[in-house]
Amino acid sequence: MRSPARVVLVPGLGLDDRSSARVRALVDADVVLLPGMGRRGPVPSVAALADLLAARLGSGPVLLVGHSQSCQVVAAVADDPRVVALVLLGPTTDPRLRSWPVLAGRWLRTAAREPWAQVPLVLAQWLHTGPRAMRQLWRRAAPDDITVRLRGGALPVTVVRGTRDRLCPRDWALTVAAAAPRGRLVELPGAAHMTVHTHPGDVAAILIGVAGTDGRG
Repeated sequence: MRSPARVVLVPGLGLDDRSSARVRALVDADVVLLPGMGRRGPVPSVAALADLLAARLGSGPVLLVGHSQSCQVVAAVADDPRVVALVLLGPTTDPRLRSWPVLAGRWLRTAAREPWAQVPLVLAQWLHTGPRAMRQLWRRAAPDDITVRLRGGALPVTVVRGTRDRLCPRDWALTVAAAAPRGRLVELPGAAHMTVHTHPGDVAAILIGVAGTDGRG
């Protein structure tokens, strides 16, 4: 029987550790902030971001969790021997969303389905990370094909999406899950894109199940 895995979370585009605070109240997890994801500064390539993440993983075994655009970086670290499983929350960079007009349209349709009460929290994180770093991260990550990275791996991969998420539509989530030899899709009814904040109990239950931990308390 394997030892319980440490949970390591990487926030999404422009977000920081505040985005997952509700999840971390339910399951013990570390957060790694990277350029464009909670940190200001120039954003390097996806491969260089993966190196920065790997340098901060600590000892294994590790369940690595990405949200939104950070899923690209998390997938790029999948071959690290300390990583025993991946959870990808709302993976973005669907090839259909690589143009700004389409992306903006999908973002607006998704934002309309999110609770408005979380807007101040999200805006505060975006301002902390800064629009320049966010823009650079999107430009670096958008062309990166996450399905290619997952095809060669042997790790269990759980893709999670909200049923109201238009940034990660169901057909794209299925494509990402199917790319991994041991992939599966879990959908959260009524959730949109910010599942770490709006549905912390559901997300925590998934992480606890994959990591083999008992949660907090």
